[in-house]
Amino acid sequence: MFTSLDWSPAAHRRGIDLAELPALGAEDADDDTDAGAKLSARAARMAVPLAEQLRTWRADVVVSDVITVAGGWAAQLCGLPWVELSPHPLYLPSRGLPPIGSGLAPGRGVRGRLRDALMRAATAASIRKGLRQRRDARRTIGLGGVNPEPWARLVATLPGLEVPRPDWPADTHIVGPLVWEPTDEVFGRPAGDAPLVVLAPSTAQTGAPDMVGVALDALGASMLGRPVRVVVSGLRQPDDAALARFGNDANAELPTSGLLTSGLGRQDEILPHADLLICGSGHGILAKAMTAGVPVIAVPGGGDQWELATRMERAGAGRVVRPVAAAALADAVRNVLDDPAYARAARVIGDSVADTVDPVAVVRRVFAVASASPRLGSCA
Repeated sequence: MFTSLDWSPAAHRRGIDLAELPALGAEDADDDTDAGAKLSARAARMAVPLAEQLRTWRADVVVSDVITVAGGWAAQLCGLPWVELSPHPLYLPSRGLPPIGSGLAPGRGVRGRLRDALMRAATAASIRKGLRQRRDARRTIGLGGVNPEPWARLVATLPGLEVPRPDWPADTHIVGPLVWEPTDEVFGRPAGDAPLVVLAPSTAQTGAPDMVGVALDALGASMLGRPVRVVVSGLRQPDDAALARFGNDANAELPTSGLLTSGLGRQDEILPHADLLICGSGHGILAKAMTAGVPVIAVPGGGDQWELATRMERAGAGRVVRPVAAAALADAVRNVLDDPAYARAARVIGDSVADTVDPVAVVRRVFAVASASPRLGSCA
């Protein structure tokens, strides 16, 4: 696996052979404010040395993250078959959907379809610009201007989080979510039998600010009107001032001391015991919650968090609170805890994993087909 080396110790403990993705760091001339330039120009710079490493490793097939364009380009430089991996729902534009990121359900009727068409037209110029940047970057490394389709696509999500589209691409398979636990530690359970709430702030730079502090205010007994147990799960330990906002109200009539734990632990181990998850609605944590049948209150930031949060809410598996405010969050917590329909909807989404495809079988089939195809070159 070629990536950054941040998680090397955890990867090695799980038997994953990790190597550093070449030329991953930004250079002074890079314009990271331009997403198209960032994805394409940097991908071209990375693809050439990556192709050399693939030749050294005598690779047979490449599975490349949809954002790590260099993986697919390096495979093409080597003449190898490659599979595109989306670690979230399929975000390709569709003639039957509003633009991804709008958070809107597909329009119905004449007016709804017209709304979606107008929104797609408004984003078309940006898409064309990105395609031009990709074409120009490919030509700098000797690839043709036209970016060929991958041999197959793996969409690593739950079918229940996908939106039906009339133009689902050929050889594109939903394979179930990628869940990653960077630790083997297990959370301690707060004492008592009050409902257990897991609070998982976003790890993305686009996440909602001060989510932990506001959520802990909302979960305090004086505002919520009932005691809950809370586990704060994150890559970074929240500061003491934020944690003190839970159960630190002298006017509270209900005790909250001893009902809070925080730190880094296995989310997949604690969530099956939880009654509710409050999170930024990144795909990884949302998929874990649905798999465990746990309803969600989403406090989405930017990126695809809004899209995912609204899909979850439309499915009835939770509520969206934005902007984050303690009173609104407390109201949503009471509503979700008191209505078992939210948990039932979460379980339906989680159970949809039964309709996924084995990704290993897809990759094996791709290699078998490629081996007999003139498209296949040699990376030896």
